[in-house]
Amino acid sequence: MNRRHFLAVSSSAAVLGYAAPALSKRERMMRWLHGETSPNYRPAAFFLHFAPEYKAGSAAAQKHLEFYRHTDMDFVKVQFEQTYTRQEFLQKPSDWAKLKLAKLDFYEPLLQTVRELVKAEKKKSLIVMTLYSPFMCAGHVASTPLLLQHLQEDPEAVKKGMDILTESQMLFVRACIREGIDGFYMSTQGSEAKRLPDPALFAKYVKPYDLVAMKEAATKCPFNILHVCDYHAPYANYDVVADYPGQVVNCNTQLTGGEMAVPEIAKVFRKPFMGGLDRHAILAKGTPAEVEAEIRRVVRNAPQQMILGADCTVDANTPWDRLKHAIAVAHSL
Repeated sequence: MNRRHFLAVSSSAAVLGYAAPALSKRERMMRWLHGETSPNYRPAAFFLHFAPEYKAGSAAAQKHLEFYRHTDMDFVKVQFEQTYTRQEFLQKPSDWAKLKLAKLDFYEPLLQTVRELVKAEKKKSLIVMTLYSPFMCAGHVASTPLLLQHLQEDPEAVKKGMDILTESQMLFVRACIREGIDGFYMSTQGSEAKRLPDPALFAKYVKPYDLVAMKEAATKCPFNILHVCDYHAPYANYDVVADYPGQVVNCNTQLTGGEMAVPEIAKVFRKPFMGGLDRHAILAKGTPAEVEAEIRRVVRNAPQQMILGADCTVDANTPWDRLKHAIAVAHSL
């Protein structure tokens, strides 16, 4: 239904004395993506990791649904918990060529989670899968300091491992798309101010591997969020990742030179912004009144087309009711 048809139906319903059907969250978010924002409703979402027994399979699907419905957030975001185990044989750069390709059976527990969430909720809500970059996965199979050391010693040797990790990731991405996922929460790291001393290393050996899955998602899925992860922040600027694909960008507003205003971030990335709240500050520690005041401040200084959220995943011990309250405030503004 296009916007003109919707307005006509709503108007006719009012004349006849009954209310038009309420929009589902899926319909609301799809309209939001096309710029049809409401001055009385701000989308919002927060994410956290669940206990070990809820990492994959049916248990994970049920816990994600429970969290989603309890907090009343505006789309389902699936946590990626099929992380690689440490490979102790990685001692020198040439060892990266020895990585074994993780095939679909490795991802099957999480694909089961995806299937159940799609079956239960896709008709009503958008469903997004978290996606770690190959660089981040390389930091799982080796320690991050060792990965950075190898990249500086012999990046061409490390590249062979990045090829293997990317091939594996694409098996998972395409499987998720076949199962009906609506998009990906696509994380990138490596361009932080203190990570790789030579910016050319990121440009040549990290960014191209980030973009493989991101470009696939951009052509196949309607709702992708670019997440510039702040786990190793700060960033000097976002210039090197400003051309990454995605319909929305989620990143920290704090750079080495100070705070970057939300409208400026949206302008740099040429896409709507998601975030605004520091997960370690008022969102985690403030009173309900302080949380509400902070949300009002953030929203007052942001474009209308924005999703309220945190700069990254909130602490796993954060009370769900605290997040529910923040989302309710956003929905009421």
